[in-house]
Amino acid sequence: MAYELPPLPYAREALEPHLSAETIDYHYGKHHQKYVTKLNQLTEGGEHADKTLEQIIADAGSGPVFNNAAQVWNHNFYWNCLSPEGGGAPEGPLAAAIEAGFGSLEGFQDEFTQAVVDLFGVGWVWLVKDGEGMVSVIATKDAVNPLTHGRVALLTCDVWEHAFYIDYRNDKAAYMDAFWKLVNWRFVEERYTTT
Repeated sequence: MAYELPPLPYAREALEPHLSAETIDYHYGKHHQKYVTKLNQLTEGGEHADKTLEQIIADAGSGPVFNNAAQVWNHNFYWNCLSPEGGGAPEGPLAAAIEAGFGSLEGFQDEFTQAVVDLFGVGWVWLVKDGEGMVSVIATKDAVNPLTHGRVALLTCDVWEHAFYIDYRNDKAAYMDAFWKLVNWRFVEERYTTT
């Protein structure tokens, strides 16, 4: 099976002014595409050739195959966490879970933002759900994601420099201000209630 770069769920300039079309061109068009291309090269004719991304993440162990499969999965997920109509606040069961886990939406956003700002090097910050429906924030390094921790990913922020450096240089706090204006809460709510 050949892995493919899925289409963006919006136009490349749709997240402006928060994330520029130039950032999308590099992040999606070059970085994400490179992970897909490399994964196809690494898996062609091998033991992982017919596996889903999730199966590779579970089975491959550490190394290039895992790294590229996880980065493809992470980016596929990340683009769906954003929307030109994003921002605002979650509703329903997700809102209740955030209130229970963090005291308030603001408390959650503060903890999530701090995890992004404090992440040394590169990686991802996630809102995750455990088997009991409780939510928490975790930070992962490099390509690691919640699938390797037995958690359900609900929301992620890419903390690799290619995600923000064109627009915000080294100012992760400014990147997070923009991120909260783009969060696709409908996608996050659906993940919470259906996975």
